[in-house]
Order: sequence, then C-alpha cells, then structure tokens
Amino acid sequence: MAISTEAFPTRKRRPSAGAFMSPKLSNRNLLLSLRLLTQEISSMKPFQFLLKRNSVSFIRKSKLLSILFEELLLCNPIPVLPPSAVLCFEEMHVLLQRVKALIEDCCNDSKMWLLMQNESVANSFQELTLELSTLLDIFPLKELNLNDDVAELVILIRNQLSSQSNANCFLDPKDGALRREVLAMLDQIKNEIVPDHSELSEIFSRLGLRDASSCREEIENLEEEVQNQGYDKSSDVLIALIGLVRYAKCVLFGASTPNSESRHSKSTSDAVVPSDFRCPISLDLMRDPVVVATGQTYDRESIKMWIESGHASCPKTGQTLAHTNLIPNLALKNLIAMWCREQKIPFEITGSKLKVNGVTTNKAALEAARMTATFLVKKLSVSQSMEAANSVVYELRALAKTDSDSRTCIAEAGAIPLLVRYLGAEVGSELPNLQVNAVTTILNLSILDANKTRIMETDGVLNGVVEVLRSGKTWEARGNAAAAIFSLTAVHSHRRRLGRKMRVIKGLIELAEVGPTSSKRDALAAILNLAADRETVGRLIDAGVVQLIVGLMDRLPAEAVTILESVVKKGGFVAIAAAYIAIRKLCAVLREGSEEAQESAAATLVTITRKGGLDLVAELASTPGIERAIWELMQTGSLRARRKAATLLRILRRWAAGFDGQVTQDTTSTTLMSSSATVAA
Repeated sequence: MAISTEAFPTRKRRPSAGAFMSPKLSNRNLLLSLRLLTQEISSMKPFQFLLKRNSVSFIRKSKLLSILFEELLLCNPIPVLPPSAVLCFEEMHVLLQRVKALIEDCCNDSKMWLLMQNESVANSFQELTLELSTLLDIFPLKELNLNDDVAELVILIRNQLSSQSNANCFLDPKDGALRREVLAMLDQIKNEIVPDHSELSEIFSRLGLRDASSCREEIENLEEEVQNQGYDKSSDVLIALIGLVRYAKCVLFGASTPNSESRHSKSTSDAVVPSDFRCPISLDLMRDPVVVATGQTYDRESIKMWIESGHASCPKTGQTLAHTNLIPNLALKNLIAMWCREQKIPFEITGSKLKVNGVTTNKAALEAARMTATFLVKKLSVSQSMEAANSVVYELRALAKTDSDSRTCIAEAGAIPLLVRYLGAEVGSELPNLQVNAVTTILNLSILDANKTRIMETDGVLNGVVEVLRSGKTWEARGNAAAAIFSLTAVHSHRRRLGRKMRVIKGLIELAEVGPTSSKRDALAAILNLAADRETVGRLIDAGVVQLIVGLMDRLPAEAVTILESVVKKGGFVAIAAAYIAIRKLCAVLREGSEEAQESAAATLVTITRKGGLDLVAELASTPGIERAIWELMQTGSLRARRKAATLLRILRRWAAGFDGQVTQDTTSTTLMSSSATVAA
C-alpha cells in the first residue's frame, strides 16, 4: 500500500491571526511599525527550492508597500489619518506579521515536510493574498492626498492582488512532481527495494540537501516537527522521512565525524544532563518518565523491559513492587522537554515505529534503518584507516541512540564483532575518539535486551569493555564502559557472570574513586546492580566497596547510601563490621539528606544495629541529635522511612533501658511499633 499524505493538518506551529493582535498605536507609531514590517519582509531571501514564486510575490509587494509608508512618514506634519485608513492599517499590520511568520516558518522548517505540505502552504499564501487584496480595495486612497507616483503604485499593487486573488492557488508542477518522487521512494524502501543512488542524489539536490551537515539539520527539523504534530497520523510519514534522510546522509555524503556536527545543535552526550533527568536503568535522558509503586521514576521503555524480563522489584531500591502499574510523570516530562529546547537537543521521538494491535505499521522507517545499518556495517568491515573507521563508528553510535528498531538492525547487520577491534588500548592511544565512539555504540546497543545477550556471547566484547573501563584514555570512554556494564547487569544471569570477574569489580571501584562526578555515577550505578547478588557482595567488600562508599558519602550521599544499604543487607557480619565507620555519616544523611537518601540511611542503620551488636548500637546512641533526627523522620518521611525510624527508636530505647539481650526484636514487636509511629505521624 502506498504511503498516504491525504488530509495533512496545517502545520501547528504557524500562529493564528489572533496571536498578532497589537496594542493600540498612535498614527506615527503605527506607520513606523508598518514601515519596519515591510522592510523586514522585503529583506528576506525568497525560497530557493520550494514555493519560490509564492515567496517572491509577497517579498516584492512588501517592497512596494514600504514606499507608501515611507511617503506618509516624510510628510511634516504627518497627515491626520481618517478612521477608515487607521482601521485598514491596523488590519494590515496584523496581516503583515502573519506573512512574516509564514515566510520565516517555511525558511526554518524541514524541506521534506514543506514538500509534503506544499499544497497547504500554498493555500496559506493564497489566503493572505486575498486578505491583502480586500484591504487595499477598501483603502481610502483619495482621502490621503498622496503624490501621483505613490498613488499609482498603490493602484498597481491593488490590481496585481486583484488578478492573483481571482486566480486559483498556484502550485509549481515541479514541486508536485518532486513530492510524488519522494513518496514513491518511501514506498520502494517499505517494499525492501534499495533506492537508486543517482535518483536519491537528484532528489536531495533539488531540495538543497547537498551535504551531511544539511541532512543532519533536516533530521533535527523533522524530529521537531514530530513533536509539534503531537504524534498524530502525519507522524507516520514524518518518521519515515527521518529514516530516508538518515540513509541518504550516509550513502550520499559519507559518514561524518563529531567535528562536523552542526553548530546549531548538540546531542545529549554534548550536554551535562541533570541527574534527575536520567533514567536510573539506562542512564540516558528520559523521554517518557513514569513512576512505579515505590515512588521511583524510570523511563517507560527501560522499566517496562525490566518488568517483562521477570523482575518483581524496584531496580533502584530493591523493594518488591506492590503492583506493576506505570504512572506517567508529566511534570518531569515537561521539565525535560523545556531543558531540551533550551539546550537545542531534539526531544527524541518515543516509539519511532507506530503499532496497531502490536503490528508495526511504519515499515518504511524500519527498512530505512535496516538499509542504513547494513550500509554502515559493510563500510566498517572494509575501513582501511582509523580515521575512516571513526567516522563510521560515530554514525553507528548516533543511529544506535535513536530507537529499538535501529539497535536491532545494527546488531543483526553484524556490527558488534567489528567494534571489538576499536576497544583496545592501542586504539585509545592513537585515536581516543574512536575508542569512545566504539564503547558508546556498545552501550547504546545494550539498551535492547536481545543485544545484551549478543554482547555477552560475542568473543572479545566483554573483555574489551572491561579494558576500556580500567585503562580507557578518556573519562568519557571509561564512564560509558561502566554504563555498558550497568546496562548488562539488568539481566540476572549476566549480573552473576560479571560479578564473578574481579577485574570488573576493581575497575568500577577505581573509577568511582578517581573519576569525575559523571563517571563516578556511572560506576556506582553498576556497583549497585552487582550488589543485588549475594554472592557478588563478598567480592565487593573484599575489593573495598564499603571504604569507597564512606568516602563518597559527603559528595554523593543518595547513591552511596543506597549501595551501602544493599551491601549491608546481603553482606553478612563482615559487611556490618566494615560499616562501623559509616554510622556517623549515615546519621548526618538521616538529618540532612534527600527523602530517598534518608529512607536508605534509616534502613541501613536498622540492619547494622540489629545484627551488629551492642557496640554499634552504642555508637549510634552517642551521635549528637540522633533521637531528634529519628523523630523528625517519623513525622515527615515516606511510609518506609517512618517504619524504619520507629524501629531505630525502639532499638535505642531498649538499649538505654538496659535490655541488652533484646536489641534484636522479633518482627511482630517491630511491626507494632511501626504502626504506632505511623499513627503518630
């Protein structure tokens, strides 16, 4: 079935007439504003590739109208305008603002989408022509006593507009033919037919997309348009067009390098993403944040895969999920979207494949991704130099970041074994960017569960990632290697396998000790996942994880306390004894930490004091202000935090009363105390 573009909606970001209502202006200010508007429009460049005649017509008329307003402003004094002229000029002011907005919109918009919308946009120009014609028809020319030349000029404009308004909307036949060619090419791709390169080149040349930079800008504009359209029916065509442009960029203009990135945009890897905007599972910028039963927020795609793979617990806290409902976090999503706009980062399309009853409907986008991946992998397999390989790997990195379809296509094309050769220390020394791009591509591919298994089973990949983790030439490479390990540990069997490798554990601890903050967080996230396995906790303790956490408690309290809670819970007496030095810092978090950190600190202190003996309880009791901190947490903390605080208070009071043998209480007593604390709160 051919791709349909019937009933495309008018582009939503074009403002309506009501958006341009201006405050009442004096005659002079009104004329000044009209002169400025006409001069601004007349200084614009006509469209070069689409709707050229429409833009030229309005730009030419604006030049002529500016002469009228210039003539009126030169009069000394400015003539008193009759009410009918004032009303006409006010309406013209609104209309010219709309003309300016329409031309700017078309100049800044995606060329592909403008081509799909050419009839709608041409109609918009025709509507504005009709309105301007009507205004000049009722314009009281004789009442203004203009000189003959200017009066004749106004009559000339009026006659031109009258003839144009009586004609049908002008559609350039060349534009229509080009539009049909693009749609035919999308149909070819959907039917798994590789486009003819000469035809592809001709189409892109006629659209003015003649290098990798212009294609990249086109992709950004198309992604922005998807957001503007609100994921309606037209999004299907837009997403297919994005796939076509990505494919053409690689095939026609070769793979690009990070140095050739558009100066007008950046990716999330170029910006420091706030930690609250990152998904705790993928460590990537969240596009569709949702809240789970424990109150933690994750990206929908990541937490959905986590639950569907058989997990019944919260990845961050380890608590059992009371239910698996995912509640959209709309407030956070709006904040992320605003931040992306400020940073000029495309707010990535969620769900690049549209589904109806579970069946993919956007086959053109899928096949375009497959063709792009196949082309890049073939090119990588024959790359003769590191510079050439770096360009291709960078494109694979960018493609793997887009969506699950692309990640599948890249892996199926055979990219993973080829990436191994670019993870070694030699590559890092000679071309550090290549090592970064290679390990980041593996990270992006690992987001897909099926690719996690491919990565773990492909010879050399895991060892290569670990080598980058321990001796990568840049912090970005080492941090992304840690993030890749974190992603792989989402699968239980992979987590156990990785936890048996001391090189992995030591590499993560080293990075968390000496790396910059962003790399520390990547390493700590991976350590937290490894700490979910009881067998691995012993190795973490032997490698010095408790000492690491204590050292980081002041700088990264939330991450540090969460890891310590998991280690203490599953590490036995050795872990509890090692945590002795952390009691004072845990108390500080209990007083001043975030809600999450306070909850973890309270839970950790309960475990330590229950199982660690009287010395540890005495250490806690000797901490200044501890009872007050516990009481405040019982009043203001989360439900779990209040329960843990109540248990702590009970332990301290029994110790103080001399019931040394009853420091560890049975579950029933603890529950009763927790209930009373909840009521008091």
